Amino acid sequence: MASAQELSDFLKDNEKRAFKRAYYHVRNEEAALDIVQDSMMKLVEHYSHKGLDELPMLFQRILSNTMLDWFRRQKTRNALFSNMSDFEVDGDDGSFDVLESLTVDDPGSRTESAETSTERAQILLEIENEILALPARQREAFLLRYWEELDVAETAAAMGCSEGSVKTHCSRAVHALSKALKAKGFQP
Repeated sequence: MASAQELSDFLKDNEKRAFKRAYYHVRNEEAALDIVQDSMMKLVEHYSHKGLDELPMLFQRILSNTMLDWFRRQKTRNALFSNMSDFEVDGDDGSFDVLESLTVDDPGSRTESAETSTERAQILLEIENEILALPARQREAFLLRYWEELDVAETAAAMGCSEGSVKTHCSRAVHALSKALKAKGFQP
């Protein structure tokens, strides 16, 4: 059983990654914040008695289910109120910038040249744009495998699909990202 401090530390350590994952899916900053908060509340309310080693997989699954619930609600809301502009969901205002949310952990990188810093920022922005352009399942598999660093089995459990599907989605995502970035002149 995880202590209150361990649970708090776990949530603090996963907050930013969970927000970025939710934001990639819903493309709405406020909705992503709500989804992460709801997921964290569900984890604490229903699974605080679980061991610390079980929390990462539980949280990933809860986050995935909460995002699916959000999409279902949006689909229902849009179907019911498609002609009533008062009830439409406001679109993303474009104020979220992933480069502002990244933290620099390497003190040596703070003294890099402006040219290097700008080049790195441009590359990160292109990668972000290409990740956002991926189909939803490919994006989810890619982010879980390479951003969250889950193994194939954990990713399959979090996505609710087979390990073969995870491998296929990841392979297609990596191929699409590689092709798109090479077309823009970026080389590995």
